[in-house]
Amino acid sequence: MSLSAPTIRGRKRRHGSEPLVVVTAYDEPTTRLADAAGVDIILVGDSLANVVLGQDSTHHVTVEQMCHHVRAAAAAHPKAHLVADMPWLSYHVDTADSVRNAASLIRAGAHSVKLEGGVVRLPAVRALLDAEIPVMGHLGLTPQSVLAFGGFKVQGKTNEAVEVLIADALALEAEGIYAVVIEAVPSIVGSRITDALEIPTIGIGAGPDTDGQILVLHDLLGLSNRKSPTFVRRYAEIGVMITEAIAHYAQDVRSGEFPSAAETYPNPEGMVN
Repeated sequence: MSLSAPTIRGRKRRHGSEPLVVVTAYDEPTTRLADAAGVDIILVGDSLANVVLGQDSTHHVTVEQMCHHVRAAAAAHPKAHLVADMPWLSYHVDTADSVRNAASLIRAGAHSVKLEGGVVRLPAVRALLDAEIPVMGHLGLTPQSVLAFGGFKVQGKTNEAVEVLIADALALEAEGIYAVVIEAVPSIVGSRITDALEIPTIGIGAGPDTDGQILVLHDLLGLSNRKSPTFVRRYAEIGVMITEAIAHYAQDVRSGEFPSAAETYPNPEGMVN
């Protein structure tokens, strides 16, 4: 049985819970490997636009593409909770369409959905919850709003902005979301939002005091060719290892070292050239 949204809802560090470990994944192999590592939550993020599809923003991902990747991730049957991002314009529409789009992600194998924004998104959140679809929130730097923000900029840099973030977080909590991602805010802002809520916060560039942390898989493994944000720690350089392995293979093919007898089927008896 996978970790459920109600169980996650109770995972507050101040009540003695361990921090939630969250990572993105986009297909069966990455989901299987992340789950084997023991993470709590796997996000099939619309960041696949950047790190898988090579786009410059998440605006290019459709519901159909998200369902394709959710289906692939769900094929790993993770014990971790599998949450899917609702892509841009999939919940900025009327509530009936928002529910249909979220239902497509659930049918593809997600256990819950994540959407960006605060008070302005309450009608969509309420409609999804009424349809019994668990919802995770996302505040701070919301990548789908990058055009309105004028770029990928740290949020919550004034007292007024912090008060808006806290009000948004409290409104989402009151509506019934089970957790909220806080992205790219000063550490003290991550702490204040976390202290204000009874649901867990999951930080990405929000300091050490949130109830969990999330990173994009390709960033932490060194598979991305984009400049890493300040909040990323690279735990491996898998991209370099992949290039070296393929180069070694190419060298062996060109030199005649591959395939060897060990990688060749034996000739049947009596068969000659």
